[in-house]
Amino acid sequence: MATPSNDMRIIRDQLLFRRERLQEALAQSETAKLVQLMGDVDRALDRVANGTFGECLACHGTVDDERIIADPLVSLCIDCLSEAQRRQLERDIELANQIQKGLLPRQDFAVANWNVSYHYEPAGLVSGDYCDLIEDRRNGDGTTGLYFILGDVSGKGIAAAMLMSNLHAMFRVLAQAELSLCEIVQRASRVFCESTLPTQYATLVVGRADNTGAVEICNAGHLPVLLARGNEITKLDSTGMPLGLFCEQEFTVTRTRLGSGHSLILYTDGVSETEDASGRQYGVESIQALVNREPNAEADTLVQACRKHLGEFRGNGPRMDDETLMVLQYAGVATKDRAA
Repeated sequence: MATPSNDMRIIRDQLLFRRERLQEALAQSETAKLVQLMGDVDRALDRVANGTFGECLACHGTVDDERIIADPLVSLCIDCLSEAQRRQLERDIELANQIQKGLLPRQDFAVANWNVSYHYEPAGLVSGDYCDLIEDRRNGDGTTGLYFILGDVSGKGIAAAMLMSNLHAMFRVLAQAELSLCEIVQRASRVFCESTLPTQYATLVVGRADNTGAVEICNAGHLPVLLARGNEITKLDSTGMPLGLFCEQEFTVTRTRLGSGHSLILYTDGVSETEDASGRQYGVESIQALVNREPNAEADTLVQACRKHLGEFRGNGPRMDDETLMVLQYAGVATKDRAA
């Protein structure tokens, strides 16, 4: 297995930790299942020691990295799985797909004078893209705010989907704490760094909007956020490195304010790097041109227009990457807010 030494060290540490927990469990109750798991862990540690970890025990080929990341006890490549094992793997992936769908925010999201629409489509059954909307009710004056998060986890498949779920849980918890946006992102980055392999990271846009149109945005190594004020489109570029590269990273925040009808457009590279039959990429410029053609369109209209245009651009070619697009449109201060 062509695994960097740092990755192998972390895998070994994970296996040793699992072995320690199993020993504690066996001391309480020595069941056949626990004994079997202990044997699986010991055999995996032996493979790490003799340099054959990641090699299929049946054909001596290579076990997929993402399957090993998801479960370091796997010892057979997909081709060598039995029919029953393949069916179980298919059921696991389908279950992961259902769980991931359940983590997505509702489509008809409107809060704090913001209307939000998004498109989320995995290239396979599960996705490494991260998309979330969280209502913020912590304001002492009774008004609400909105956290919006969109990003892309390194890797693909089940391993990336697991990391996406990890981020989802972290930000859901941190969003309820009395922390600034920078502190939220820094804490999430530290936990993500400490709990993943060195090769794993996430590019991410994390923002907070309030009911007056004020917005804070932390862009950690992700693609530029587009700010559309009618026909005027501004790029809000990344201001830091991706999440999880270093455990003590610092992040900065960009602040702006939107007026009634103005929009923020966020997207992953599955949108901007979609290719046509000639290999030409869709590009950020195509998104900008689309927004320019529909300067007063509502959030859902913009999302649907982009989906249609993207499909026409791709033609009959395959979807090569997960696609996520989010549009947040400020509706303006409501009458009751003005009165307040």
